[in-house]
Amino acid sequence: MNLTGQTIDELSRALAAGATTSRALVESALEAIAADGRAFTHVDFAGARAAGDQSDAARAKGHVPSPLAGIPISVKDLFDVAGETTAAGSLILRNAPPAAHDAPVIARLRKAGVVIVGRTQMSEFAFTGLGLNPHWPMLPNPHDEHRAPGGSSSGAAVSVARGQAAVGLGTDTGGSVRIPAAFCGLTGFKPTQARVTREGVFPLSPSLDSIGPIANSVACCRSVDALIADAPTGRHAPVGIASLRFAVPVDYVLDDMDEPVARAFDAVLARLSAAGAYIERLRVPEFARVPEINARGALANAEAYAVHRAAGLLSQRERYDPNVIARIEIGGRMSGDDVHRVSEARATLIRDVDARAKPFDAMLFPAVATVAPRLSDLADPQGFARANGLALRNASLVNFLDRCALSLPMHDERALPSGLMVVGERMSDAQLLAIGEAIEAAH
Repeated sequence: MNLTGQTIDELSRALAAGATTSRALVESALEAIAADGRAFTHVDFAGARAAGDQSDAARAKGHVPSPLAGIPISVKDLFDVAGETTAAGSLILRNAPPAAHDAPVIARLRKAGVVIVGRTQMSEFAFTGLGLNPHWPMLPNPHDEHRAPGGSSSGAAVSVARGQAAVGLGTDTGGSVRIPAAFCGLTGFKPTQARVTREGVFPLSPSLDSIGPIANSVACCRSVDALIADAPTGRHAPVGIASLRFAVPVDYVLDDMDEPVARAFDAVLARLSAAGAYIERLRVPEFARVPEINARGALANAEAYAVHRAAGLLSQRERYDPNVIARIEIGGRMSGDDVHRVSEARATLIRDVDARAKPFDAMLFPAVATVAPRLSDLADPQGFARANGLALRNASLVNFLDRCALSLPMHDERALPSGLMVVGERMSDAQLLAIGEAIEAAH
């Protein structure tokens, strides 16, 4: 049974009906990886097969611990997996001692019977949004080999798009789940940060890092979130699209859109409106403060510098991806006052945007203003910086506002993929997932 495009619900039903086995799903994933394994930094062939067999034996005895039991997934190369090295996409940590223990989210997935097939490629130390990593083979977009896959959870998205995993577990600090989901035509979920522990995960920015899935549907993301969250929320009752009020901010997030993205976004809004949703284009001038707030550096720059300095990694500057170390060193030039000013401005921005968005169920805007950029346009540092900044702009705003968000495919099959961002309030994750399912069904 090929995993490409398959949802957790579909795979779970097939397993329950005896139409497939976990071992068969694992073999399908491994066969796809053998055909093109560039999405992975490590594949656990023996471990995945053994876990598949174990899941089948448990199912035969009536033990099915979760809807994901027996289903193959991939995990980003910054999660601690017992016995494996957590390299975080770097050369510097590639020969570090293996992790002694699973990160809590990995342990929770194992307890649920999930089969981990391997570790996936990522932007080095998760600090760029395009998914390029000079330390590993070039990982192209699965829809166009001449374009970037998006990052930093690049391999997570590509593994799902290629049928090498049903879910890719990633992290999202400024869009690292939602950007590759948008560029690869998948669904990505960034939960409210506080809901999922980051213990055992190599940090980028402790104030902003979040953990979430990339998969083939909103329901898939909900199923994974229910397993990894510290205190899972109950499933929200289904919502009717005609009952929903959406705000479409016109400031900042709609600037510099590619024509295919603008066309897809307008088409989605038209379909939602025709289905009965209330849509209001809303001025949110607070968004325009963000570039000024980050003019001397962002929280991610300052916190990444602190993480890498504390870990003693900066003495090996020459071994970093130049595009990554340049961003880390911005943090080294920020003063304590700079960081304090950004933090205070963030708190004010959260308060003001919360008040403006309060009358609405969610905000809608493109996850990324562009389609995946051409690899040839990213060869020089200036071109890379421009494309990276635009890729991160909309998604990173959500992390800065401490909100939850989904990226849903909004393109038609003839176009390059793009993503619709659906942004909910902090800790409204269950409601957001229900809204996402309603949008998914309507469009």
